[in-house]
Amino acid sequence: MLPYPFPGPFDYRIPEGLIPEPGDLVLVPLNRREEVGVVWDAPTVPSGHDKPVPEHRLRPIIAIIDTPPMRQDIRRLVDWIAAYTLSPPGEVMRMALRVLRPETGPASGWRRAGFAATDHDGEGEGVSAPRATRSGAAKVRVTDARRRVLDRLATAEPRPTAELAREAGVSVTVIRGMAEAGLLQAASISAAEPFQPPDPSHPGPELSPDQAAAAATLREAVTDRTFSVTLLDGVTGSGKTEVYLEAIAQALREGRQALVLLPEIALSSQWLSRFERRFGVAPAVWHSDLTSRVRRTTWRAVAEGRAQVVVGARSALFLPFPDLGCVVVDEEHETAFKQEEGIVYHARDMAVVRARFCAAPAILVSATPSLETVANVEAGRYRHLHLPTRHGGAVMPRIEAIDLREDAPERGHFLAPKLIAAIRDTIGRGEQAMLFLNRRGYAPLTLCRRCGHRMQCPNCTAWLVEHRARRELRCHHCGHAVPIPEKCPACEAVNSLAAVGPGVERITEEAGELFPGARRLVMASDTMPGPHAAAEAARAIEAREVDLIIGTQIVAKGWHFPHLTLVGVVDADLGLAGGDLRAAERTVQLLHQVAGRAGRAEAPGLVLLQTFSPEHPVMQALIQGDLAAFMASEAAVRRPGHWPPYGRLAALIVSADSAGDADTLARDLGVAAPHADGVTVLGPAPAPLAILRGRHRRRLLLKTRRDIAVQPILREWLGRVMVPRGGRVDVDVDPVSFL
Repeated sequence: MLPYPFPGPFDYRIPEGLIPEPGDLVLVPLNRREEVGVVWDAPTVPSGHDKPVPEHRLRPIIAIIDTPPMRQDIRRLVDWIAAYTLSPPGEVMRMALRVLRPETGPASGWRRAGFAATDHDGEGEGVSAPRATRSGAAKVRVTDARRRVLDRLATAEPRPTAELAREAGVSVTVIRGMAEAGLLQAASISAAEPFQPPDPSHPGPELSPDQAAAAATLREAVTDRTFSVTLLDGVTGSGKTEVYLEAIAQALREGRQALVLLPEIALSSQWLSRFERRFGVAPAVWHSDLTSRVRRTTWRAVAEGRAQVVVGARSALFLPFPDLGCVVVDEEHETAFKQEEGIVYHARDMAVVRARFCAAPAILVSATPSLETVANVEAGRYRHLHLPTRHGGAVMPRIEAIDLREDAPERGHFLAPKLIAAIRDTIGRGEQAMLFLNRRGYAPLTLCRRCGHRMQCPNCTAWLVEHRARRELRCHHCGHAVPIPEKCPACEAVNSLAAVGPGVERITEEAGELFPGARRLVMASDTMPGPHAAAEAARAIEAREVDLIIGTQIVAKGWHFPHLTLVGVVDADLGLAGGDLRAAERTVQLLHQVAGRAGRAEAPGLVLLQTFSPEHPVMQALIQGDLAAFMASEAAVRRPGHWPPYGRLAALIVSADSAGDADTLARDLGVAAPHADGVTVLGPAPAPLAILRGRHRRRLLLKTRRDIAVQPILREWLGRVMVPRGGRVDVDVDPVSFL
């Protein structure tokens, strides 16, 4: 199998002396170049289309690469994802190969490269130098800088390059020059184990009776060493993390490994601290922001079983665990688990598949589980564990709606008087408050007051978002950015451009005017670019160095701030606009998670929702605290029309360089659309983002009953249409986004 969009593996001849096995990484010729591929398993069912290749046409494998093979469970996962998503298997394998190949040598022994002194001759400048002579070699000058390096190595073990340069007070160039001159020689340095083993017997928090019962069930699932899926849900603050950490502890007792997937791994400092308190050490971490060196170390530790627990993002699914004992998907409802670019797949669902191939339990965790997961529980496919109360005696916050039709903000402002008064009271009591608005930047739209021109992205069907702190207008889809102009580009009126609507920057500006003495902190992806910034923000809030937190959806993801008692949602209606199938479900999940940040300790919490529709079912479900009834009503709406999870969807996204080409290809697909009982095709129609990154887009939607597999229908449908040069058809099975 080669990491390209071919329909399957290639045949090669095995030269004498090589004995490749399935999973081995090999170097093979492809056209006029050499490529790395993986020896793949023979198909379980012959396709009938594969004709034997004559012996004289087979080219030989060049070499077997000296690196651990791709494990069978990962190869099975690659095949499964490829078949389910209708993706070329080589492209799926490329994702696994990126994870598999950080290592170029054998994965054994923990050693790193460094330098030690040699006995070569030297000619000092006013100091004595080593006098053992190299045959035929001239004496080497030993400067003061070089002498400091040699003196350091005379009293210490071999050192890595950067460390040796720092200790001797010289540049790295001096070290390299000494090596070239023969004064230093390469040396292998023993390194400490990169990850200490977590201690399952380390004292953990005392569990409530509900937590203890749930933990016992999960420990039993781990001990069974069979595949199962369990939904662990409960109100925010009920201690779900402590419960599933007990399942991880059981896997550790049995000498097995554990994988935890988080939707925002770079922002999970509090989760890592909680893990360390439970097990005495930190887990291994895996995400795209790691350096290549850390990735190599982590990958090798996982492959050798030395990294016993890994917490990671989607790509951690492809790590080479020798004995995976359990898989946890925290915040399983989060759409961040859906990869929208390249191979389109849902990491939550693929985590369940990975657990099945490893005969391990999968644990899905959420305070607001997705309707798909709830439907699997109702159908008996998943087990269900529920934690009904907050841990430690804390109570759920009171939730109220602020009707913006009756309690409107002042003109040009966005905070209602009732919310302003509540923030003042909260800060006055020495407690913390939070303002939530799921919109980055200063304003989502900039228009001309004179001619009405709107600042739009030239590459996308989207308005440019003003980021006043950076003095730019930016497209959040393609990244196009321009400085904020002084005059309208259409009518050239000076100082006529006006910001319309609020983003978190604008709310921060308003809060500064209203609460000048409050210490404010903005939590958004623009202001917290990575784990260190997130950890510092959490530390400052816990240390009560912050009075008012202003954030986007980042603040909804599992934070525990014991002194936060008030949450104000600036625009609770924001997620309900548009025709998204899951708009109401997503909005209730997000707002419930945000509300759950309030009142997590002794002091009671209050949540105020600014809305123009307090009578909306989402607002009523939040106010009454009855999410189960809301989900039941959502199910009742979707079930008759066979909408997910009671039916299946697959989207075809057509794109081309011109609108005409996109229309032609979409029309051809519409003409060739399948017709059968229980099968419906909607479209073609322009996508909501009709232009994205300069390409014109159209969409078609295949809808079927749940008992009908969409993949065979899609294969036959796509096989009837020729895609012209420059055109593209992307398939999204089980779409989450409809943009």
